[in-house]
Amino acid sequence: MKRLTEHIYYYPHQPETDRPMLAYVKGEKIALVIDAGASAHHVDEFYAALDVAGLRKPNLTAITHWHWDHTFGMHRIHGLSIAGAKTSELLCREKERLSESGYEAFLKRDDECLAKEYAGGQSIVATPSAIQFEDRLVLNLGGMTAQLFETAAPHSEDTTLIYIPEEKALFLGDATSEDFYNNGYMDKSKLKSLIHIIEEIDCNYCVLSHTEPLSKTELLGYLDSVL
Repeated sequence: MKRLTEHIYYYPHQPETDRPMLAYVKGEKIALVIDAGASAHHVDEFYAALDVAGLRKPNLTAITHWHWDHTFGMHRIHGLSIAGAKTSELLCREKERLSESGYEAFLKRDDECLAKEYAGGQSIVATPSAIQFEDRLVLNLGGMTAQLFETAAPHSEDTTLIYIPEEKALFLGDATSEDFYNNGYMDKSKLKSLIHIIEEIDCNYCVLSHTEPLSKTELLGYLDSVL
């Protein structure tokens, strides 16, 4: 576990199997994790790291978007999961597809990282969230607040950002990336809208899922070069 601020920790991303960073927000009453990981093994590894760091298991896990590396560990988490309505709808669709013969094999053929993650023969499980919201949701963690809000972004048709105002930290998942389910297309109008949202938020840290945390200035400078 690495420490970002007084109350925020993160378990770094793992490029070998495209595992995203998992974040931990330590409230006085509620511990919130951001994203559920790529598999049961990913969740178990993360929880072992929490134990070593002396951090309790989460009460809640918030999901940034439906993609497999952020959600296929949901069935393994401690506590309850929270996702936007669109994310949960897409996860229901994925759950149905996994019940079809041949779909799991297709996923492994289609994604080298997923195939590596599940090389040990564990089953792929998709599940909708326990709690769903539309537009915005505010969580009082005890001395800390988590503001969850759905927004348009180029990476996926469902995107939830999570802002922790007391620590001036904004979690973006993969929101700034191109859409890999649409031939890597980058919708620059959606990116411009997302940039405007980031500019308006009072944050020192911008946390993406597949890199180390960035400052707001660093992220906006990079995104300006993409346009």
